[in-house]
Amino acid sequence: MILTTFASLKKLGNIKKTLIFKKMYAIVNIAGQQFKVQKDQTVIVHRLGGEEGKKLEFSEVVLVDDNGKVKVGAPNIKGASVSAKILNHLRGDKVIIFKKKRRKGYQKSTGHRQDYTKIQIEAIKA
Repeated sequence: MILTTFASLKKLGNIKKTLIFKKMYAIVNIAGQQFKVQKDQTVIVHRLGGEEGKKLEFSEVVLVDDNGKVKVGAPNIKGASVSAKILNHLRGDKVIIFKKKRRKGYQKSTGHRQDYTKIQIEAIKA
């Protein structure tokens, strides 16, 4: 696979544009957030239901780019989907919330750890 820019094409001289290959990517809506994903990429998203090893199908695909051929949905592309596999569930770092009112003797400390899911993109169907 050859990835190059237009500036480096001028240095190479007369070369056919068919030699430039880009990886297929998609922008997909997962758990209320949009992610740019490619095949075999691992993504950490907000907690999804399901056991480890379970396969998931995301049908809210907003954009697909297949080697320069861009498809944009309004709002989603019909028939497009992204399949993924759950690798594991994990938790984020602890965030400490500290509240204080001065001169009143009021102090309150709480904490929070966000739940995440690590998924691997297996295929993009456009």
